[in-house]
Parts: sequence; structure tokens; C-alpha cells
Amino acid sequence: MVNRKQDDVVIVGGGIAGMISANRAAQLGLKVTVLEKGTAQKYLCNTRITGGSFHICHRDIMHDEAILKQAILDSTAGFVPEEFAALIAKDGRRVVRWLQDEGLKFMRASGSEHHRWVLSPPGRSKPGIDWEGRAGDVLLRTLEQQLTRRGSAIVRGAHADALITDGARCTGVLATIAGQQKEFRARAVIITDGGFQGNPEMVGRYISKYPERIKQRGAGTGHGDGLRMAQAIGAATTSLDAFYGHVLSRDSLTNDLLWPYPMLDAIVTAGIIVNAHGERFVDEGRGGVFVANAIARLDDPLSAACIFDRDIWEQPGARELVPPNPNLPEVGGTLFQAEDLAALAAQAGLPAAALCATVDTYNSAIKQGVTSSLPLTPERRTQRYQPMMIAKPPFYAIPAVAGITYTMGGIAININTQVVRADASIIDGLFAAGIAAGGLEGGPQIGYVAGLARCGVTALRAAEHIAEQLGST
Repeated sequence: MVNRKQDDVVIVGGGIAGMISANRAAQLGLKVTVLEKGTAQKYLCNTRITGGSFHICHRDIMHDEAILKQAILDSTAGFVPEEFAALIAKDGRRVVRWLQDEGLKFMRASGSEHHRWVLSPPGRSKPGIDWEGRAGDVLLRTLEQQLTRRGSAIVRGAHADALITDGARCTGVLATIAGQQKEFRARAVIITDGGFQGNPEMVGRYISKYPERIKQRGAGTGHGDGLRMAQAIGAATTSLDAFYGHVLSRDSLTNDLLWPYPMLDAIVTAGIIVNAHGERFVDEGRGGVFVANAIARLDDPLSAACIFDRDIWEQPGARELVPPNPNLPEVGGTLFQAEDLAALAAQAGLPAAALCATVDTYNSAIKQGVTSSLPLTPERRTQRYQPMMIAKPPFYAIPAVAGITYTMGGIAININTQVVRADASIIDGLFAAGIAAGGLEGGPQIGYVAGLARCGVTALRAAEHIAEQLGST
């Protein structure tokens, strides 16, 4: 084993949370080392391939703080504690301004409110992955250059194995580099290595019985190492059974042009999604993230299909930045089409009588008048997404799959991002930020808040609290 001198801060993970916390700590006079398990110069992670949209609950990140705070509380049905909601609502804009000061540029990518602050050049303009020289790639390269200029460094190929403790305090990280273990001693450690979406065993334990039947919609590099290490020294966790993701074409499992876009959320929230029995199994009005989670929990996650008609295909199906119409069929995605529902069922391998009955019941509920929800089982909420009749031929079906981008649950923290035990006591010297930190999204409603914004807010908070503790501010 090779030892090395002590740093002020060691950070596990070189994504957006790791690089923001590293640079902010270095700005405040601290010596920092970032441990990144990726070996390539442009190591893959979710940040590298992000579309780059900074928003809070799909609202403008520069919006009034009180409105954004309430949006977080509403989206998560109060799962996110009020103090965390207030922090994200207040400091989200500061993340954008801080990144601008670091040299990053933003643009408005569309007329949608959540596209007002998007990294430039944007990462999403066509089907499939297109990340080099865009959005997250530019962000990581810029922040690494800044970190080097500030006299700190990122160590590639460093796989974090365990946290080092001295009594009750975390004092470093044990990592393997090129087959050799090294100790990285520090006065504080920040875990920023993301979620566990790329770990089939953990996904199988917490998310779905069949992790292989879920599409990795991100880089797939989040293996939950930080979560495992923190748990090993007594850290508590939040609920781990939810993820952020979207509904994708099932063909995305074998066709890379069908992920991360086009996604099928706009079609699902206007029409219906059914299981192998031709029956609805989820409230489509809760949105694509909720529906993707419901698909993953099916006895067979590959049994779902989106059902819709011509109006849905030509209207919501054609409105997104990279919409399924016309992109999905153009890049080889399956799109069943028929003049009647029975013929459509035959093509999609669904029981015709059951599918026809499901659509008839759905259409009848809409005809009764759309209020706050449709009298269906499962219920269909209408406040956020307007349901549309499935009545105008041709009728369509798309075999669907859940696309997982990152897991929402993680290491339990307090408002200063300090890792806590089950009794709420602090594990001295240990912090968690970004997606590795739990309690900022999810809950029973699987409320989505904002991946990039929560990463930036918690990263700044961790660095600044450490600097304050160590007397560097």
C-alpha cells in the first residue's frame, strides 16, 4: 500500500457535483484531489452526456424563490423537507451565475420554461447520443481546466474502495489505481459519485426484479460505490426505490439512435399505456417519470405499450425538441399502425377485446367531462396533462421500456450536506452532494425536482461548509 500526503478535501466522483465542489473549495483556499474511476481523458458519466438544462421542477431557475420552493414541495408531496426545498429554490440561480463566472455559456433552447437556461452548445438536437463538444462535455472540460489552474487535480482510474476513519471521523479514502491500493488522506471527504443505476444487483434489489429489462438512459457508470462505502461506516439512507428517467421505445435496448431521445412521455401523458393484458396499470397524468417507474415495477417490464391515435401523434407527439414524430420511425423504432383497434392489437400482440374495452372506458370517461381527474381505475389525473380521446384512425402502438437516468435515493444528509446516521448524528468529516445525496427528490409520488440544479446547489454548499469548518473563509 502506498500512502500520500494529506489534502484538505478528497472528492469521490468527477461529475458535475464533484467538479463544482472541487473548484469552489479550491477558490476558498483548500487543497483538493478528485478521484474519478474513469480512465479516459473524456471519461463517461451522466454529466458528460447531459442535455444541459438547468431548471427546478420544469420552472425557470431564475423564478421567484417562493414559487420554486412551493413547486418542489408540490412535486414531491412534501417528501423533500422544507429547508431543502428553500435551499434549492434560493441557490439554483447562484449555480448558474457561478458557472457563468467559470466561463460556461447558456442559451435558450426552446420556448419551454425549463429550456431558458441550457448549456451552450446544447446536448440535444437529434435522436441518439451526440455529446462531444456539447453541454456537459464542455462543462467538465472547463471545470477541469479551472481546477488545474487553481493548483488542484483530478486523478483518473481511481476506484474508491472504502472510507478511512479515525474513531468516529472520516479521514480519507482508500482507492485502487492500476491494481495498487493508495490512501488519500483528507480533512474532509465529499461523496459525489452519483446514483447506483449502473449496478444491476442494486437496481434489482431496490428498483425492479429485472434490471436487464430496463434501458440505461445515461452513461451507466453510477455503481453506488459511495453509497456502499458510506453505509459501511454507519450512514443512513433515504428510500432507494425510485429513479429519474423517461419512457422510451423498447427498441432502444438494441438501437442506440432511440436513446436518450426521442422519449415517449408526451404520447403517454396524452393517451394511455397498457400492460400485456391490454389494461392500464398507472396514472398517466402523473407524468413520464412516474410512468417509467411503474413500467420498471411490472412483472415483465417489457410488456408495456403506448396506445394513441392520429391526433395525439400529430400534436403532442410532434412537439418536443426531439419528438417521436417523425424521429422514432425514421431511425428504426417500431410503430404499429392500423385502422381499427382490433387490428392494432393483433400487430402489437395484445388481446383485442381487452384493449378495445380499455380504450372505450377511457374515451367514455373523457366524454363525461374532464375535471381534476377521470373516473378510471387506476385514476387519471388531469391537472398537469390533458388527456386526449383515442378515436381518430389510424391508431398506433409503440412497445415501451423504462429508461433509467439516475436513481433518486441516496445517502442521508443534513442541510449542510454532512452525512448523518439513522439517529441524525453527524459522521464528522464526511459529506455527500449531487445525486449521491438522498432526500432531495423522489418519495411516494416520485417527484422530480432537477438533476443538474440539485447537484450544483449541494456541491457549493458542501465546499463552503467545509471551508468554514476548516477556517478558510
